[in-house]
Amino acid sequence: MKSSLKYARAFWLAGILIFVAVLRRELNYLPDLWVPSDFTLLSQSYYWWEDVVLTIIYLTIIGLLVYARRYTWAILKKVPWYLYVSVAILAVLQYMGERAIVIPESIGELVEELSETLIYTIALVYLWRLSLPYYEKKVLNKQRDESNLV
Repeated sequence: MKSSLKYARAFWLAGILIFVAVLRRELNYLPDLWVPSDFTLLSQSYYWWEDVVLTIIYLTIIGLLVYARRYTWAILKKVPWYLYVSVAILAVLQYMGERAIVIPESIGELVEELSETLIYTIALVYLWRLSLPYYEKKVLNKQRDESNLV
């Protein structure tokens, strides 16, 4: 029970870090407003530090998801196929709007932002409605089955 709780915590910490990374990506104009262009810390520019911190966050996300791989896999298998399809369609629309492919440039930015907002809303609502006890029980049952085989 304790180890499955660790997996659940690792998964949720990864989820929080993913949202932090996504928000940072979406708010990429803020450093230009708040950080002076000649900023340095330990002889390194702001952009170097930003890259280092984001790389550490990305590697931590990957490590946490690998650590909780059974928990993550149980959740990914349970996601309805139509959510994968709708997010893929929205991602393609976002790309087309951003690059003005088929979509007129005048409304391309609007299509891009609406698609991104819908993708984030789908992810947030799905995570909000996710039933943790169901997946914890599923992971525990799988661990018991594997230990009985040995």
